[in-house]
Amino acid sequence: MAVDEEILRARAYLLRVAEPPAPQTGRFVDRVGAVAAAEAIRRGDVSREVAKETSARRKNDHAEADLAAAAAAGARLLVPEDPSWPHWPFACFALAASDELVSPLGLWVRGPGSLAELTERAVAVVGARNATGYGMHVASDLGRALASAGQTVVSGAAIGIDGAAHRGALSVGGPTIAVLACGPDRVYPASHSAMIERIAATGLVVSEYPPGAVPARHRFLVRNRLIAALAAGTVVVEAALRSGAQRTASDARALGTVLMAVPGPVTSAASAGCHELLRRDALLVSSAAEVTEATGRLGIDLAAPLPRPERPTDGLDEQQRLVHDALPPRAARDVGWLAVESGLGTDAVRAALVELERRSLALHQEGRWQRVTEPPSD
Repeated sequence: MAVDEEILRARAYLLRVAEPPAPQTGRFVDRVGAVAAAEAIRRGDVSREVAKETSARRKNDHAEADLAAAAAAGARLLVPEDPSWPHWPFACFALAASDELVSPLGLWVRGPGSLAELTERAVAVVGARNATGYGMHVASDLGRALASAGQTVVSGAAIGIDGAAHRGALSVGGPTIAVLACGPDRVYPASHSAMIERIAATGLVVSEYPPGAVPARHRFLVRNRLIAALAAGTVVVEAALRSGAQRTASDARALGTVLMAVPGPVTSAASAGCHELLRRDALLVSSAAEVTEATGRLGIDLAAPLPRPERPTDGLDEQQRLVHDALPPRAARDVGWLAVESGLGTDAVRAALVELERRSLALHQEGRWQRVTEPPSD
């Protein structure tokens, strides 16, 4: 169902006039509707709180030009009145009760995907720009495995962990969403232009900033709430003690989504933030399967138990283990000696030796017994 053009123009106007997150403007729009709110803001007939967020730009009505510029760049305006709006993921904003964590007034999106469908099973993978080789490897593996399992990888297209996660998803043709801190017609960082174009061709590039908007430090921090909200959980792969990834983690915690972190070397400053998160309340994860279990369907998306090395002595009962421990590896001994060494009676020793010989763990030589040397274990 197509959205009325008047609503699109109103939302486009609001997105340029009110610098996100603009909580008071959002509440005003929710109360009176986008069209009425836009008209009131143009006139300046609004409360002091809304005026504070909109007065500086209220005369900058570039709605038609912004819609045309977006279309020229292959983007479109997605609004809450559209069936593809991610109502369910964004419901978490109401739970946060924070002026910094509010739903966007609209989103400029570029790509063939439906945001509502792509976020049905989505995981955010974020981390340091100045990532280590370890972090890049883990992020790429997570992106690849999550996408292979049909989950959408959400990140910010930044250098480092973000880019590695996106590329991992793209490498298997999986869905991924890049949330930008600039207009939908811009590419930032420029070195990721090819990657962002690939995301736009198969998934979605998303921004709440109008065409032409340039990236700024505060916009990166503001957009992080969208990364956290669009996913069922956020994985921090690497993060310093002070970083944008820490902000995303804080947003995920406040929004009530699952917060996860990957441990790293204790000597690495790039993992110090992850370790701090783990000491507080983050869930430790080391694989995509564990991420899926934490964010997936209850009782269905369970991680398979890790394979454990087997030993020849597995399954021995207590007496058999005692006799096996008593068996010398080089010199053979008789049953009496083994009884003293193991602390068991001779009948119990003989019974245990039968089972040990059956398992090729004991060797009988001329009335004496010797341990069969096990191959070295890991």
